[in-house]
Amino acid sequence: MATNVVTGDFNINAEVDVESIEATARKARMQSLKRLLRYTLLKLIALIITVAIGVYITVIVANMGGEVDNIRMATIRETVALAATADPAFKQLSSDERIALINERVELEAKRYGLDRPFILRSFEYLRDAMTLNLGFAQQLVSDSGSRLVRNIILERLPSTLVLFGTANLLLFFVALFAGLSLSRRYGSFADKAVLALAPTSSAPPWFYGIFLILIFAALLGVLPFGGMVSAPPPDNTLDYALSLLQHMILPVAAWLLSAIFLTIYNWRTFFLIYASEDYVEMAKAKGLPDGMIERRYILRPTLPNIITSFALLLITLWTGAIITETVFNWPGIGQLYARAIGAFDTPVIVANVVIYAYLLALTVFVLDFVYALVDPRVRVGEGAHKG
Repeated sequence: MATNVVTGDFNINAEVDVESIEATARKARMQSLKRLLRYTLLKLIALIITVAIGVYITVIVANMGGEVDNIRMATIRETVALAATADPAFKQLSSDERIALINERVELEAKRYGLDRPFILRSFEYLRDAMTLNLGFAQQLVSDSGSRLVRNIILERLPSTLVLFGTANLLLFFVALFAGLSLSRRYGSFADKAVLALAPTSSAPPWFYGIFLILIFAALLGVLPFGGMVSAPPPDNTLDYALSLLQHMILPVAAWLLSAIFLTIYNWRTFFLIYASEDYVEMAKAKGLPDGMIERRYILRPTLPNIITSFALLLITLWTGAIITETVFNWPGIGQLYARAIGAFDTPVIVANVVIYAYLLALTVFVLDFVYALVDPRVRVGEGAHKG
């Protein structure tokens, strides 16, 4: 198909092969799709391998290289011996018969738990089950409903962690975002210098601030509870329950904010200052565009990829701090469960917690490139480069 183009006094016969252009466009789209699929596949493989290595190391460490098997065997032998001595018929047996009976029952229990096979073989089975989220049964811990299924134990504690973790980090994100924008407008002010001076305080973990907050507001002033999620006994009324929950959340949320807020504000304020000094921002100001439009379109939008990266990595870091923080505040979440599992040598629960964390980290890294593409069209997923 040809198109005749006429401009002014000139007749330009431009033979444009529309079908060829469409074919070229289709080919380009297919190439982009293939590149995206190849990139996604390679990314997934790399992340799965990374997660598998991390989980396997956790399996080895959680079992202390197989040493936990000896502890479990000793526990099994003690339990079997106590159960046997409580049986009147056992006392009528001879000494050799008693020992043989106990050994037989110990072997049966060991076989039931798979302890009759070498640890190195079982470690790969643990890895397979962990990677497929077949979390099995806890060895020591039980859920509040009495279940030993690791899945039930974790699902019972997960909502508590999500409420606390989600609330703290939503507050952190929006407070840091607006405070960073505000300070970027008042560079060198007293508030700006104060944040700069307080930024090093973010090196302390949440539980560090939590101890001082409990001492001040719970022990000394007595205005807030020491810990827990709600009052005991829990209020029957929904409104009273919600108010009790909010009251118990104040100190752990404050500890979480204090451990990250000043450094986050400082970092994001620096991002805003860098982009605010770009030539296109000066040009927008010269055109007389409103300050709000300049901030949203020419400063905030190009800064979002850096902010998202910073916040995603911060989330992962804060997640690891949940273990001690929840223990300090006696908050019935995943972190406290993890601490209890370590104390009880409950390997399935320990590994399950690490698997959740590993998948969270992998998902964050995987999604990051696609979030970039959403907030900044200049980023081409799969190419890893910016085009101006």
